[in-house]
Amino acid sequence: MAKKIQDSNFWYSFFLPYVNWHTRMSYRRFEVHGKENIPKNSAVIFGVNHSNTLMDALVLLASDNIKKVFIARGDIFKNPIVAKILNFLRILPIFRIRNGVAAVRQNDDSLNKAVDVIHDHVDLYLFPEGTHRTKHSLMRMGKGLFHIAVDANKQFGDQNPVYIVPAAIEYGDYFRFRSTAMINFGKPINVTEYFKHTTEENEAANINILKDELSAEISKLFTYIPDDEDYDAIWEIVKMKNEKRAGGLYKKMLRNRATVDKVLKFKEEQPEDAKNLFERVIAFAQQRKREKISVTSTAKKYPLLNSLWKLAVLLVGLPYFLASAAVQLPTWLLTLIIRGKLKDPAFGNTVSYGVKLILSPLVVIVGTILLFCFLPWPWALGGMVLLLFSYPLFVDYLELARRWLSDVRWTFKKKLRKQYESLNLNNLF
Repeated sequence: MAKKIQDSNFWYSFFLPYVNWHTRMSYRRFEVHGKENIPKNSAVIFGVNHSNTLMDALVLLASDNIKKVFIARGDIFKNPIVAKILNFLRILPIFRIRNGVAAVRQNDDSLNKAVDVIHDHVDLYLFPEGTHRTKHSLMRMGKGLFHIAVDANKQFGDQNPVYIVPAAIEYGDYFRFRSTAMINFGKPINVTEYFKHTTEENEAANINILKDELSAEISKLFTYIPDDEDYDAIWEIVKMKNEKRAGGLYKKMLRNRATVDKVLKFKEEQPEDAKNLFERVIAFAQQRKREKISVTSTAKKYPLLNSLWKLAVLLVGLPYFLASAAVQLPTWLLTLIIRGKLKDPAFGNTVSYGVKLILSPLVVIVGTILLFCFLPWPWALGGMVLLLFSYPLFVDYLELARRWLSDVRWTFKKKLRKQYESLNLNNLF
């Protein structure tokens, strides 16, 4: 009997904990919410927003230890060797018409395998937007996910209900390594029950209804901003309002959503005032970026005090940072070189993750050998533990230094601070 993509594989299981550990270490904070919404012992397809290239799949993979299969766009399977690697990683291809008619014909095989995956109660993950985009919005969804759901329901829905579970990933930053990541699972859509009660006989119409419902449900699970001409201004307002408030990532997302609702209401009720405000917000944001001031600094009531405690932390951590910098210099330089050549900066975090994933074992092995060669074993053992966390520390230290410089600049930019105060965001929203 031919081996299925969802079947257990020794080497996959062997490397998975290592991959997931590195994924979680790629973020300062990593949260998963809504797991209670996922149906148990059922045929489940997950529809997820797609905003950060390969990191989206890695973050979902690291959300728990449950077996998963993914579907990705077919053009990345062109190389036979790459195709074998992706199959090993439990990724199925789905082709679009732009890939050619011959390629699209291969979708039948992938769709049949996908139906078989959920029939075996293995979680199937798709990004129905079809491509990534670093925005807090959603693009039009393709039909692949819904064809799988419909075919599965026809084949075994009467014995094994089919569900589509909406999910969203929210990042603190799309481009900075070691930011934050939150996964939020929503209420499931019971496809089997839908088809039991629908009066619509046209399959394409039913798929469009399910598409609209899934899109609406996903938009409730993260900071969703309508994709229009005012997107950038609204997102700047959200960041300035909520960047430094206390609480976890989920609470921050709820605050973001509340701010978006208030801004949209203001836009609807006072369009001229909103237009004027958005223009001023964009002008302020452009000047802030030119001055290399982080949006986190603008939320500080006493930026000078904040810069002082950051300086104290930087001084205390300096010895560990210098040691980490010496050890991790090859990893950092290679990452910078590759990221500098990227046409799409959205792949930056994927590159940072990949270089770290590959070079970390070499750095740890060589470093451990040197430690035990030149230090007593208790000191060498302690050094090995510090070595394991040296790259995250190195990156976090650089980020703290960046924010410290930003606070210092913000302290002495009185004109810019007056410009910020004139926006009156706290009173408006």
